[in-house]
Amino acid sequence: MMNYTSKLNTNCMLVLLIVLSSIIFYSCSKESDNEPELEPGQSLGIVSIPNLRDMGGYKTADGETIAKGLVYRSNQLYNISANDMLLLAKLNLKNDFDLRTSIERNDKPDELPVGVNNVWLDVLADDPSSGPANLISLLMDPQQANIELGDGQVEDLFKVAYRQFISLPSAEIAFRELFLSLGDENQLPALFHCTTGKDRTGWAAAALLTLVGVPNEVVVEDYLRSNDYILPMYNTLIEGFVDAGGYPNIPAAILGVKEEYLDAAFDEMQTKYGSIENYFSEGLDISVDQQTALRNLYLKNK
Repeated sequence: MMNYTSKLNTNCMLVLLIVLSSIIFYSCSKESDNEPELEPGQSLGIVSIPNLRDMGGYKTADGETIAKGLVYRSNQLYNISANDMLLLAKLNLKNDFDLRTSIERNDKPDELPVGVNNVWLDVLADDPSSGPANLISLLMDPQQANIELGDGQVEDLFKVAYRQFISLPSAEIAFRELFLSLGDENQLPALFHCTTGKDRTGWAAAALLTLVGVPNEVVVEDYLRSNDYILPMYNTLIEGFVDAGGYPNIPAAILGVKEEYLDAAFDEMQTKYGSIENYFSEGLDISVDQQTALRNLYLKNK
C-alpha cells in the first residue's frame, strides 16, 4: 500500500512539474514574441532609420483608431546596417515611395529588403532648387550660411517651400499618386520618405492624418516629433557649424521642423481649397468616394 502511495505521489509531482514547465515556457515565448507597445508617432527604434514611424495608433476626433502596420513614414533608407535591414524586412513592405529629387536619389539611393517595390514620386521636380532639398549643403560654409540664411531668412525659405507642397504641379502629381496608392489595400503595407523624413514627408503625413480625422493639435505634435529623431543625428555637424562661426539657430531651422512651416502649408491649402477634403478632390483629383474608401481602410472601431 505504501509502495502504491509513494508511486502515486511521484506521478503527481511529475505531472505538476510538466504543467509548471509548460506554463513557464508559454509565458517566456509570449514575452519574446510580443514587441514593446509603442505610443503613436514613436520611432520604431531602428538605429539606421531613426525617423521611421508607424502612422497607426492615433485616434480621430470621433474616437476611432488608425490601424497599425499599414503605412510608415521615414527618413531616407540609406547606409542601413545588416541587422537593421532585417528589422526593416519584418515590416513586410510591398512599396517604398521616395519623394526626393533625382539628385538626392542618385547621391543616396534607397536600400531595401528583397521584393519591396521602389516608386519615385518627385514632389519638387518643378523646383529642384527648393529649400528642403538643398539647404543642408550650405551648412558646409558657415559664413555664407549666415549671410544667406540668418535673421529669419531660412525660416522664410522653408515657409515658401511648404506652400509649394500645395501649389507646385509636380507636388500635386506626386501626392495624388501617393495617396491613391496608400488607399489601395493591395499596395500595403507601404512606406513613404524624403531625405530627413520631416518636410515633404511631414506634409504628406499631416495631410493624411487630417483627412482621416485626427485633431489638428495631434497632427502638429506628430509633425514636431521629427525633431526628437533627426536633430541628434546631426549633433557633430551642428557643433562644427557653430564652432566655425555659424549662427546657432540656422542648423536647427534647416535640420529640424517648426510649427510655422506646417502652418504655411495648411494656410496655402485653406486659401486655395478651403478644406482638406477640397484639397484632395480639387487639388489632387481624388474623389469623395475615394477619400471615404481611404478613411475606411485605415480606421477601425475603438
